[in-house]
Amino acid sequence: MNETIQEINPQQPNQESVGNGQVKCPKCGATDISLNVKTGKLRCNYCRHEFEQIKTEQQQDLSKLSGQSMTQGVQNINAEASNMVTLKCSSCGAEVVIDTSEALQARCHWCRNTLSINDQIPNGAVPDLVLPFHITKEEAEQLIHTFVNKRKFYALPTFKKEFTTENIMGVYFPYMIVDVNSHASFKGEGEHLVRRYTVGNDEHRETRYDADLYQVEREFDLTIDNLTVESNKDRLDHQTEQKTNNVINAIMPFDIENCVKFQANFLKGYTSEKRDVNVDDIRNLVTLQSRDIARFAANESLKLYNRGVCWKTQDLQVIGQSWKAAYLPVWLYSYQQKKGNKSVIHYVAVNARTKETMGSIPINIRRLFLVSFLIEVLCLFSMNYVEVDGDFLLVIPGIAYYLIMYARYRNKNARHHYELETKKEIKNLRKVDQYLKRRTGLSNAYIIGQNNTMVQGTTLENSTWDDISQKLMK
Repeated sequence: MNETIQEINPQQPNQESVGNGQVKCPKCGATDISLNVKTGKLRCNYCRHEFEQIKTEQQQDLSKLSGQSMTQGVQNINAEASNMVTLKCSSCGAEVVIDTSEALQARCHWCRNTLSINDQIPNGAVPDLVLPFHITKEEAEQLIHTFVNKRKFYALPTFKKEFTTENIMGVYFPYMIVDVNSHASFKGEGEHLVRRYTVGNDEHRETRYDADLYQVEREFDLTIDNLTVESNKDRLDHQTEQKTNNVINAIMPFDIENCVKFQANFLKGYTSEKRDVNVDDIRNLVTLQSRDIARFAANESLKLYNRGVCWKTQDLQVIGQSWKAAYLPVWLYSYQQKKGNKSVIHYVAVNARTKETMGSIPINIRRLFLVSFLIEVLCLFSMNYVEVDGDFLLVIPGIAYYLIMYARYRNKNARHHYELETKKEIKNLRKVDQYLKRRTGLSNAYIIGQNNTMVQGTTLENSTWDDISQKLMK
């Protein structure tokens, strides 16, 4: 199979500035400013005056995007830059030391003046955009409490005893926001089901299929709006056994269109995680995800091929890209489960804009195994009294119950379905659907080599249990 992606040549970041990120109250000039989640406005904690956020510029026409545009917020991280920064208070002259790996804002311990370090970080860690918290902590506590309560029966006893919503924290996580202008071309074969039937005798029956084979081609211009990718090495690892990072990824997407220009005032009262990857570190990931989006966009015109499509060539030519760095809000609960000499950190995360909730609950494996075993025994016992075709099917319920409950509690395959949920637009679609021949007596339910629903830009496998766990999480 021929799969190619033509990429544009990287250029230097443009000179657009994010400013120093510190805004004073327009009424009294105070720097003690924080976000009022209920109104969505910034509020001066001294005079109580509220004022609007600074909006981002209007979205450009992505179909005209050419070359590569990178804002100042996505410039390469300077590995030599220390996390520890000393600030000099402009009000009283005192020196304040802050660890930039933990926060981008500090307060003078003498005069209480709020200090911003944005214009002093030389390592590209300051984002261009921020999406303010919209869900209050009380709302997040209720969502997490409800999620956990639905999964308490098989939860570890120590977890049920120690669980408390008081441990919930508001966190700004770093992301890269990428807009793409591209041209996609797919060529291959597709099959349309004509007849399904069974062959053989009562003791051994098999399903057979007759299908029409077509030569299929799709070519179109594609724009991708606000493709969102984690920009922290730890959060990018969705397969780690030490942390359930995938549940944080699963609460996407965010309403990126409501981002505002970054101001350090938005961080007050919340923690933040610093970006530690560069554009080149995730360029291939963005490329793969862009092609996945193109592949699924093509599926909208492939309804005829109910036995699937096997693409022989998949080409995506990237004409233009625009990169921005952003802080996006998450309410996070974490619990550390000790497993001998090892430990696993379980997360329950809430999208602080959409209320989307996902989590991993430590499982009492012994209880789950016991109940599943009892179900299996009852099914095997019923085989002596119930006459049904395919007695072997009675062996499945216990195993299926175990897998379904495990998926419901752990949500190991939960992820952001960027290939479907990312905004995109197709233009100038060219289609070829040429009938080739009829195939008869096929034993496979789908065309051999089907790949039109394949996902490559994630480490998680696209499996049946992925879909099951998504449906069961609610």
